[in-house]
Amino acid sequence: MKNLLTGFVCTCLLVVTGTLPGRAQEKKPDPQPVDQTAPAPTATTDAAQPPAAPADNTAPDPQTPPSAPPQQTAPGTPQQAPPAGQTPQTGQTPVPPPAEEQPAPHSLIAQPPPPPPKVPDVRRPGETGFWVGIEAWNPREQPYQNGGTKTQVFGNSTFLTLQGRPKFAGTVEVGMAVGLHNTLKFIYNDFRATGDYTTPIVVTAWTQTYSGGTYVSTLYHVQSAKLSYEYLTWPYPVGSRKIRLKTLWQVQFTNVSTRFDSPLDYYDSNGNLVIDPSTGQPVDLSGSGTKHIVSPEFGLGFSYYPSRHVRIEAEGTGFGFPHHYYVWDGDISVNYRVMNHFELRAGGRGMGFKTSTDSDLYIKGNFLAAFIGIRWYSNSE
Repeated sequence: MKNLLTGFVCTCLLVVTGTLPGRAQEKKPDPQPVDQTAPAPTATTDAAQPPAAPADNTAPDPQTPPSAPPQQTAPGTPQQAPPAGQTPQTGQTPVPPPAEEQPAPHSLIAQPPPPPPKVPDVRRPGETGFWVGIEAWNPREQPYQNGGTKTQVFGNSTFLTLQGRPKFAGTVEVGMAVGLHNTLKFIYNDFRATGDYTTPIVVTAWTQTYSGGTYVSTLYHVQSAKLSYEYLTWPYPVGSRKIRLKTLWQVQFTNVSTRFDSPLDYYDSNGNLVIDPSTGQPVDLSGSGTKHIVSPEFGLGFSYYPSRHVRIEAEGTGFGFPHHYYVWDGDISVNYRVMNHFELRAGGRGMGFKTSTDSDLYIKGNFLAAFIGIRWYSNSE
């Protein structure tokens, strides 16, 4: 009885203290130090976990490793393309790499054609530096003088043909190159002629009147000065071409003076000098005057270089108002260069004019003749 009571008391004590016979008292593990450098565990989604394998009562073969379930990729995660030369697995669609990883497509970029070879710009004599030239020609035509719309002469004829032919007409020109193949040129012409004839009718010249049968001497003097700008129009660029076509822009001043006289009437039949009773001085039987034209001119100039030393040149200009006035001139020549700086010229030249008819009288003349000349160039090429 005593032993039974003692065992009951021991059992109760064990229950109170939590220690029962046959149960090992669990010992708590010592806390481990926390590694601050270890990465934090990453939570995985259910989509990233492989699906649970179906229950199979058949025991696995220890010699055969279990097949790995197909790996699934979370949405939005790019898949790796299979290596080159391998075919993707059946049932799987290859996903191309993102745009930033795709190589740039190889395409041909259109390149501009290479520039054409540069052709040297050949400058001919007269297209660089400056030059001076003189020419001589021999016009044979005769101008005439007649009354204009404002004449004060009535009953007498005012038509008089100016006699004589010039021994020669002189031309001087000075030119210089201005810009690419363009030139600026100044040309001056001068010629005069005298002659005599007996007028069959009464004529009035300027302020003098000559009766029929009077021996009359005539003189005329023509001067013209022209400034010409010659602009290359074709071809452009010139390169080594042998042709030049230029437009000519000019302004010309033409001055024509005439003089009439009666030389045999200064003396009487006895050979004495005739005195004018109103003045007491010897009589003056001459009449003279001058007409001029200031006008623009427009035209074309052509040059052809068949060889290094030969040039064929032609040009013509003119301007005027019908029934009022006109001016024109032109020439054609063959030019041969000698001794580099000199050039011999030969050809034909013409010029014409008619002063304004809206005056007391006007003078008209047209001249054509052959000419020869020489030029000196500051540059040989």
